[in-house]
Amino acid sequence: MSKADDKIRKQAEKLLKDGLKTEVFPRAYEQDQILDVIERLKESDGSLEQRLIIGGFTLDPIEDEDIEQACETCMYYLVHRRYCELPELDVPVEAEWSCRLWRI
Repeated sequence: MSKADDKIRKQAEKLLKDGLKTEVFPRAYEQDQILDVIERLKESDGSLEQRLIIGGFTLDPIEDEDIEQACETCMYYLVHRRYCELPELDVPVEAEWSCRLWRI
């Protein structure tokens, strides 16, 4: 874990705690939904705020289709770094956070 990651993680947490409205739903389960979200991320300005909004980040797990979706259970989550390695998101996260690109 780096200090730079910690700083970005704290910025993200503050944005979300301060009420940043993110696109939590619809969840991106189907290939066309995933590609749409990824394309929008690529077309955005790449700022942390845009990645949080388009990615649909929340500070708490989302339960959808009877599955609790938290970063710590996502295939893109790097446990020891507390990081989402999905290239289009590429953001430090906390284990209990969630985004709409969550995958088992």
